[in-house]
Amino acid sequence: MGLFSFVKEAGAKLFGIGETKADKAAREQVKAEALVSQVKTFGLAVEDLRVEVKEDVATVYGTVASQAEREKVILLVGNVSGIASVDDRIEVVKPEPEATFYTVVPGDTLSKIAKQFYGNAMKYPVIFEANQPMLKHPDKIYPGQVLRIPPVS
Repeated sequence: MGLFSFVKEAGAKLFGIGETKADKAAREQVKAEALVSQVKTFGLAVEDLRVEVKEDVATVYGTVASQAEREKVILLVGNVSGIASVDDRIEVVKPEPEATFYTVVPGDTLSKIAKQFYGNAMKYPVIFEANQPMLKHPDKIYPGQVLRIPPVS
């Protein structure tokens, strides 16, 4: 558990634009509901899922079966435009070693990232699979996106 940082301007555009400060609490509630919907859309199993948004920080609560599921929820919430940090309050039923989070930079490919972390570019499918269902294709990553890099087994 902890606070994870993301590139606020990168990611899925869920929140709209042109909102006024007068409706701050209502806007934050709408953002929280959109983030819950985002997690549910990807079919991640989170018991008692709840998200709160304050400014650009999303706090996520719930219970998941695995560390991988926890990290995917964090990534789904954090890889959204307008969210700079995710405060993780998710409980894991079966604790496992944590993955490393990596922020994609211009020129990155999954092969290049695999070479950096595993010493073998051909291990890119490990990273691709670790980030599904968020990634649809191994060539569809973007600068500012945060990915899970599972520990070497």
